[in-house]
Amino acid sequence: MDGNGRWAEARGRPREWGHRQGAKAVRAVVEAAPELRVATLTLYAFSSDNWQRPEREVRSLMSLFRRYLHTESAALAESGVRLSVIGRRDRLASDLLRAIEAAESVTADGTRLLLRLAVDYSSRHALLEVARSCDARGALDRGTFERLLAEVTHSTQEGAPDVDLLIRTGGEQRLSDFLLWECAYAELVFTPRMWPDFRSEDLAAAVREFHGRDRRFGRVQAAV
Repeated sequence: MDGNGRWAEARGRPREWGHRQGAKAVRAVVEAAPELRVATLTLYAFSSDNWQRPEREVRSLMSLFRRYLHTESAALAESGVRLSVIGRRDRLASDLLRAIEAAESVTADGTRLLLRLAVDYSSRHALLEVARSCDARGALDRGTFERLLAEVTHSTQEGAPDVDLLIRTGGEQRLSDFLLWECAYAELVFTPRMWPDFRSEDLAAAVREFHGRDRRFGRVQAAV
């Protein structure tokens, strides 16, 4: 979800205001996803590298996360959305951790959509942690590796599913340390639209583009 800060600055407003407007875009996309037959939606909310941002902006983002969890949990549960927060938890404040656990508990029965928020997430860190835990295990198969990866990122209930479609807003064209293992065969869609301007129609357009692509997964398809 890229472009909140730049979107705000272009309008002469502080970056924190842009993040608040970006939260409104989250609601629209979450509501639209099940109608587009999206079963799992993962939103990259805060990368581990984002700790390097100005302290004021970081505080504002953490406050916004807490407020979102408190105000949206009941509505998510009522809509059949299960919330899961993936990423590191050892650097998050205790009140935010309590809010995460409460929101995950309240929405645990949701089956219409799995909504994952990546907070203090780094794919490289997760892979390194799995490598450390694998060091004494000897031979390792893919299934075991993915279970360990899920444990490291606190996504044990749903595992580490492959990503079908990755959408990046804001005009950047890179993965930025996001779900590197899971995106091995993901279809990539990059859009110049800033995240606060991203709407359900944009998600629908990306899903249509995804369905129009020829996904061969490394195989050569015979022509008749």
